[in-house]
Amino acid sequence: MDASRLPAIDFGNLVAGVLEGSGMEPRRLRGELAARFRDAHAEVEARRKTGEAGFFDLPRDRPLAARTRRLADTSARRCDALVVIGIGGSALGAAALRDALLPPSWNEPDAAARGHAPSLHILDNPDPDTVSALLARLNPSRTLFNVVSKSGTTTETMSLFLVVWRWLEDTLGAGKAKTRFLFTTSPERGTLRQLATRWDIPALPIPDAVGGRFSVLSPAGLLPAAAAGIDIEAVLAGAGAMARRCSTPDLARNPAGTLATLLHAADTEMGASVQVFMPYSDRLRGFAYWVRQLWAESLGKALDRAGRRVETGPTPLPAFGAADQHSILQLLMEGPRDKVVVFLGREAPGEDVAIPALFPDSPGLAYLGGHTLFGLLDRERRATAEALRRAGRMNMTVMVGRVDAHSAGALFMLFQIAVVYAGALYGVDPLDQPGVELGKTLTRGLMGGSGHEVPSIPPPDPRWRV
Repeated sequence: MDASRLPAIDFGNLVAGVLEGSGMEPRRLRGELAARFRDAHAEVEARRKTGEAGFFDLPRDRPLAARTRRLADTSARRCDALVVIGIGGSALGAAALRDALLPPSWNEPDAAARGHAPSLHILDNPDPDTVSALLARLNPSRTLFNVVSKSGTTTETMSLFLVVWRWLEDTLGAGKAKTRFLFTTSPERGTLRQLATRWDIPALPIPDAVGGRFSVLSPAGLLPAAAAGIDIEAVLAGAGAMARRCSTPDLARNPAGTLATLLHAADTEMGASVQVFMPYSDRLRGFAYWVRQLWAESLGKALDRAGRRVETGPTPLPAFGAADQHSILQLLMEGPRDKVVVFLGREAPGEDVAIPALFPDSPGLAYLGGHTLFGLLDRERRATAEALRRAGRMNMTVMVGRVDAHSAGALFMLFQIAVVYAGALYGVDPLDQPGVELGKTLTRGLMGGSGHEVPSIPPPDPRWRV
């Protein structure tokens, strides 16, 4: 394994300077925190060996990767546009892969400019304005719709599926809709699996032990990525390399353990309950949103694994450098000390742009000439991290060499492993999400779902309206 190709974590700004007297001293990494992590590592390893944490196994599932690649290749020849219909973990991973690994504005050029790979769209929110506008732009005979729902009962996803099915029937003719769908769902159960069997619709499985927010390295994320030309073998290779690197119980050599342990300590000991994930790369913007769901659903729990009420979990917040230096940096620098910033940086861009040396007689412009846009962006990241350090504000940096398929796979695996370690440290189950079920049940009742009572929701109290 070439460790130099894997993301690295610089956590000096979390333990250096004014922070050394705050309980986060480096020696704790070799003592108490290291021992705490060994216990968390043992718990995660036990769950992995029982098959509960199935995302660990995805990089090694070569038959599933091969099936995904074959269907992606076949699908790419059948369409000019591929639309993913899903929500949450069924969409965020595909969006993050698209944004990270396809050229910016991928959907804007025509098919020839994309090398005849399809455009890649995500339909997650059932907003009628967005749905109508997208369908109006698509050629139904050259569009495929990848419906992603493990249960096959996700209200938003299945509503969009029905809308698109009717649109295809109306535009292509009766009986034609089924030829324009692909499903990604449970291996054996659920509505989509039944429809796939009934209508002979191609379908790929999300393994039973892989939850939605951990499914980016399954066909949920990799099928649309591969259809658009992303090298999913390299993605899986990077993920596998990171999984191997994070297999050790030695905190000093385990980057996922370091990330989880320090962020847990920052929250529980230093009061930094807001964790800001701030990439300095437009390509990693979608990744920050993916991390937000991963952190929020995995760690925000009312009960611990013993059933005791804890109401714990940090609040993840995506931000984007350098744009958000001009929106939230003032708060990060001088606001409440309840935040820790995790910067995401890269050593090199895909390509760079020189800043011309113009207007030498203008001091406000002359100093910029001879630099590059990437040089500016990276210096801003370094300067922001240093400014926070000098203000005594905790931050760390996760660095990749460049944003490519290998490093993207490694990043996904790094954060997935980190969040299950963090779950063990908090004493909660990072693999479930009971808190989202009530809202789903109430929605189905309001929509008249079979077996669901129509909920009684009090009308707005006029005393509290202006």
